[in-house]
Parts: sequence; structure tokens; C-alpha cells
Amino acid sequence: MTTDASDAWKRWHEERVESVSAPYGPLALTATHWIEDYPDGRLPDISGKWVAERDGVVLTAAEADGLTVAGRPFAGETRLAADSGPEAGARVALGEKRLVVLVREGVWGVRVYDPASPARRAFRGIEAGPYDPRWSVPGRFTPYDTTRTIRLGNADGRERGFDLAGELAFPLAGRERRLKVARRADGGLWAVFADATSGDTSFRFRFLFPAAPDAEGRTLVDFNRAQLPPCAFAGHFICPLPAPGNTLDVAVEAGERRLG
Repeated sequence: MTTDASDAWKRWHEERVESVSAPYGPLALTATHWIEDYPDGRLPDISGKWVAERDGVVLTAAEADGLTVAGRPFAGETRLAADSGPEAGARVALGEKRLVVLVREGVWGVRVYDPASPARRAFRGIEAGPYDPRWSVPGRFTPYDTTRTIRLGNADGRERGFDLAGELAFPLAGRERRLKVARRADGGLWAVFADATSGDTSFRFRFLFPAAPDAEGRTLVDFNRAQLPPCAFAGHFICPLPAPGNTLDVAVEAGERRLG
């Protein structure tokens, strides 16, 4: 069983490395521009005029701006909603760059993904593992009566709302530990946590995504699959920081630790 789990972890790790280093993976992010910071609608190093309205972004461009929308040269005016698919499929492009429209708490922005980014060229892998079954433990999820929205600091220095769905309890290093967790769209859980290695031998915080709990709240808490947050790969992401109480007083020497 341990061999099967170790092999599965190796495949997971290889897929993670492939994903983050893809042409439009997190290493390709070179900028996140909040449109409200540019009243004239001119974003740095991006052609066209970008104006945020309550329900979307209005893009105005001339043919000479070199933008394409849905794969075709664009000139004129169009209204854009937030991109919901993979970054490689973003509707607006400038050459090989993809311009991804996003919205956070009513604030509209544009992200720039460039396959030629310096971070992608310099990437040498993710320091992680090796797999250790001691870091894979049973957990039990207890939901809150209602979703609790708290204000959390984000990696970009701004504070935003974060929806907590409940708490995940699990045994680790001789006693029960707890993490406050969010629910993902597929029913799985999401914990943002720090530990005694954070900021030292690992990045300052990490993500963990346990599978959806069963009817009795049971799920697997596998720190071998702790992930670096997107902001570990590019400083233009807005990752939430750990919620109060989500810093473990144990050194979690498993999972992804830092860039290689």
C-alpha cells in the first residue's frame, strides 16, 4: 500500500511540475493590473483602453494596437466578463501574451500571462518530499452552521473576504490539530496553513486540498500533497494568508517546500 501511495505521489508531483511550468501556468504571470488604479484606462505595457463598469470591462482598441479577441484581430469596442476557463484560452491576446480579465469583490483587473517570462525561463523545479506515510492521516470535517466570511490579508497587501465552511480535525505529532477550511466547488476542502517550517525551510504558507468528506465527515489529510500557493511562483497573485489559528506548531516536513 505504501508503495502504491508513493508511486501515486510521484505522479502527482510530476504533474504539478508540468502544470506550473506550462506556457500559461503560474510562472508565466508577469502582472496583475487593477483597472481602478488607472483612471485613463491605459494599463502598463498593454495596448487598448480598459474601462471597468459594474458588470464587466469595456475594451476599446484600434487595429494598430495589435490585440486579438477570440483569435481574431480586434478593432472597435467590446464588453468583457471575467474569464472563467484556463488562462491559455483567454479571449484577449497580445501576440503570445494572454490578457485575463478577473474580478475580486467588485474590483476588475487584467492579468498578463507571458510564456517568455523570466520566472518560467529560470524555473528548475519544486523542492518537495520524499513521500512519507507518517504525514498522511485521517481527518474529520465539522461544518459550521452557516458559512463564516472573515477578512483576511492577501499576498498583495490588500484585505479581502474569505468564506470558511468549517474545521478539519486530525492527529499529527502526537495530538489532535485543527485547521479552518473552505469548501471548493467540487465539495473538496481547502486549507491555507503555516507551520514551524514556514519562512525558513519552506515558503511562508502553503495550501492543502483534502478530498470531499464522506457523509460522516471523514477525509484524508495528506501533507505529502501540501502545495506552494500561486504567489510562490509569481508575486502578482493575490493568495489569501492563513486564517487565525491556522499556524501549526509542528514542523510539517512534507509536501512542496519551495522552488528548486
